[in-house]
Amino acid sequence: MERPRNILILGGTTEATALARAVAGAGLAGTVSFAGRVARPAGQALAVRVGGFGGAEGLARYLAATRVTHLVDATHPFADRMSANAVAAAREAGVPMVALTRPAWAPGPGDDWRVVAGIEGAVAALSGPPRAVFLAVGRMHLDAFAAQGQHRYLLRLVDPPEGELPLPGAEVVVARGPFDEDADRALMARHGTQVVVSKNAGGTGARAKIDAARALGLPVVMIGRPALPPRRELHGVADVLGWIHSADRGV
Repeated sequence: MERPRNILILGGTTEATALARAVAGAGLAGTVSFAGRVARPAGQALAVRVGGFGGAEGLARYLAATRVTHLVDATHPFADRMSANAVAAAREAGVPMVALTRPAWAPGPGDDWRVVAGIEGAVAALSGPPRAVFLAVGRMHLDAFAAQGQHRYLLRLVDPPEGELPLPGAEVVVARGPFDEDADRALMARHGTQVVVSKNAGGTGARAKIDAARALGLPVVMIGRPALPPRRELHGVADVLGWIHSADRGV
């Protein structure tokens, strides 16, 4: 007789939502956890919890208290602190863990990338005369770009901004991916975009701006992914479901 499964998905991505749907469809129990940084998270097929755990130790306690049998880190590739905490907590609690990740983007023919390390590198890369910048890094890092306030910024955010933005005169588009290359190309042309700033999020849902930049001959300041502790990574929902079953058998 198989033991009951209780899967905890650390969410916030389209992949996490798809995994939750697949887990529910397979008749498995689970919860999707959000950090609470998005005011309107996408609807989920599983139970939802919102808020932090209190670091790796807090997450380990949660895993034990709620009898989680499988932990899946399906957070954004740049949620490095949460991902590191997940690795440490899974090890402490003795819970099998895997990451559902997106393969990173790689430049191809026609791409004009300047790869930088971290938000600080992206801010430094924008030094110079005023330009029209499509800043697609999320709302958490906008304050850092105030140091390069000479530019005219176009921001795309999941939620409407609350309060005054740190970038005076910035234009905001509120939208949730996946995005379309033709629409992004039209958006950039309409705003006269001259440079795109992006995290190397990988996957398909946010790639449209990268393909649009290539089509328009625009340079991209690409923020490289942060370093993470060693962990097992899978790239597909079906692979994670297979791992859940194999983890039960000790594979």
